[in-house]
Amino acid sequence: MTEADLLKQEIFDKTRQYYNLVHKPSQQKPFVAGDSRIPYAGRVFDENELTNLVDSSLEFWLTTGRYAAQFEQEFAGFIGVPYCCLTNSGSSANLLAFMALTSPKLGERRIKHGDEVITVAAGFPTTVAPIIQYGAVPVFVDITLPTYNIDCSQLQQALSAKTKAVMVAHTLGNPFDLALVKAFCDTHNLWLIEDNCDALGSRYQHKGTWRYTGTIGHIATSSFYPPHHMTMGEGGAVYTSDPLLKRLVESFRDWGRDCWCPSGKDNTCSNRFGQQFGELPYGYDHKYVYSHFGYNLKVTDMQAAIGCAQLQKLPGFIEARKKNWKLLRDGLASLEEYFILPEATENSDPSWFGFLLTVKEGAGFTRDQIVHKLESKGIQTRMLFAGNLIKHPCFDEMRREGKGYRVVGELATTDQIMNNTFWIGVYPGMTEEMVGYMIDSIKMV
Repeated sequence: MTEADLLKQEIFDKTRQYYNLVHKPSQQKPFVAGDSRIPYAGRVFDENELTNLVDSSLEFWLTTGRYAAQFEQEFAGFIGVPYCCLTNSGSSANLLAFMALTSPKLGERRIKHGDEVITVAAGFPTTVAPIIQYGAVPVFVDITLPTYNIDCSQLQQALSAKTKAVMVAHTLGNPFDLALVKAFCDTHNLWLIEDNCDALGSRYQHKGTWRYTGTIGHIATSSFYPPHHMTMGEGGAVYTSDPLLKRLVESFRDWGRDCWCPSGKDNTCSNRFGQQFGELPYGYDHKYVYSHFGYNLKVTDMQAAIGCAQLQKLPGFIEARKKNWKLLRDGLASLEEYFILPEATENSDPSWFGFLLTVKEGAGFTRDQIVHKLESKGIQTRMLFAGNLIKHPCFDEMRREGKGYRVVGELATTDQIMNNTFWIGVYPGMTEEMVGYMIDSIKMV
């Protein structure tokens, strides 16, 4: 071993010692009912994430590099698609997935300004933001209980001559009815974008075969923000089985450039100075040809290094989420008089992000009352994100002008979850003792 190798090994050893001294004790701190806080989500990690992070920092490559390439390959293999493109957040992943479908390279199938995209208002805003920011028109349909997913019975009513895509999320890990939505998209030649940010590891039985969500639509996204199924701190991914869509995502991610050379590499196409592009001089450097109005949304190699360690833990994370969700579902089964309890979509095997509860009319208490009670006991809660997105200030101007989006029906169930629904966590860092305390606390309200 070289002197540098020996020094690096010593640094790694010290990093492991630091983890055991600083982080491990706090992770193993005993739970004290009524005193310890139970977060809705959190990071679960060990010394491997820290040593990977240090290894990457010592290389000082900083931007996308070998760890990013390793993660893209391993993640694609896990999820079951040929192509994965890392980016700096789940929100950026949604932006890239949508913008890829606006490329002129897609011909008549491209999404143009004024075209319509079917979605829901009961979700996270960055599923919808790219549609509006580009100048397309979101068409909002309602959701159904107790799955909290898109109401497929409204798809036909939402369809128009301008419809080009369906872009929806699998709510809190529960897959939407992929068979119906995919069939609808296939019938009408629409793109299907799966926002898989809350559902990594969820499965759906499609045409007799169990597949991970994110692999049935044309393109899908994941988020690696700390509360999600695995983390890089910040980070996201876009994945697809379509080689053209993969190239388009990378172009929009990497400044809109035409060249596909990896960072730090030249002349991957072996014809860097021998092509004609637009009205540029013949032979203009392919590394500086831009086919799209793109961004710089790459991930750093330090983030990817953490992700590579997290990916090894992902199967265990998924099983822990399922276990904690089932403990809650079984423990609260006697409270159906007061709550609408969540149910998995038919033909699905969810990797749950949280446990949803909707307070029924006549329960004797309100959503806000039980939320305040649980929070006072140290149990962190969350709303179902936006509740009804079009009721938020960001829609004020559009609502006043009566343009920029379309609504199918009354969104009655969306308003119901806005007023009556909350959720608690099931993340892998929870113990059975914590879950039991949450069950007991809810029963006492």
